[in-house]
Amino acid sequence: MSNIVIQLLPHILAALLYGGLGFHFWNTRWRESEHQCVACPMQGWERATIAAALVIHAAGLYNALFSEVGMRFSFSFALSLMMWLAVLIYWLESFMSRMEGMQPMVLPLAAACTVLPVIFPNVHVVAHAGATGFKLHFLAAMLAYSLLTLSALHAIFMGFTENALHKRSLKRSLTSLPPLLTMESLLFRMLLLGFTLLTLTVSSGVMFSEELFGRPFTIDHKTLFAFASWGIFATLLIGRHAWGWRGKRALRWTLSGFALLILAYVGSRFVAEVVLGRI
Repeated sequence: MSNIVIQLLPHILAALLYGGLGFHFWNTRWRESEHQCVACPMQGWERATIAAALVIHAAGLYNALFSEVGMRFSFSFALSLMMWLAVLIYWLESFMSRMEGMQPMVLPLAAACTVLPVIFPNVHVVAHAGATGFKLHFLAAMLAYSLLTLSALHAIFMGFTENALHKRSLKRSLTSLPPLLTMESLLFRMLLLGFTLLTLTVSSGVMFSEELFGRPFTIDHKTLFAFASWGIFATLLIGRHAWGWRGKRALRWTLSGFALLILAYVGSRFVAEVVLGRI
């Protein structure tokens, strides 16, 4: 029992840090008050605390995922790892652009996903996880999921900001966000990189299925969702380049692709592990 508590402790600590930081950024950048500091850049202690949460979270994930019996994984660890990478990407981006206004959105979501392995601790041992090809495939998939998750969150807030601008009801909380053009530029950079990694993930899974997973390639619901998601993101990027797609159209395509991508793995694992009780 004590070993389980020790293993889960980093997840709990990281979730508390993410949650506390999310409240702090909401209170200082979003909350409608006279003392709100809309233009305040991210402080050194804020960056350091996010970094500490990332390190604690990473340690918890590493100890939980890798053991003597091999690599262990589940839908809860997938979401937790995706949000770790998402927070890391925002943290790194904050050195180049104003990201403090985005933290009240990302950090609470990270806190919720970080605590999921505590609520749903069941895992399954991943076959062939020791192969170098599988590790590269897994890394590309997790990076793609994280970048496209951030893209979806980004698109949602771009939609809110654009809608507020059209209605001329821009609140101080939204003015703490980066400029709309900056957010749009970052959105399509993340989409392009995420799509490239998703292409590597899908193509390697198709061409080297037997080497990676120990079985020939087959069409199932996860594969169909992944292909459909890939097609949506490809269409969006082509539309952006050829016809200048942006605004609500980009929002709809981004969220549609993200929804299908989540269903491709996390949704299917949730049904198998939680609804059907299969490990």
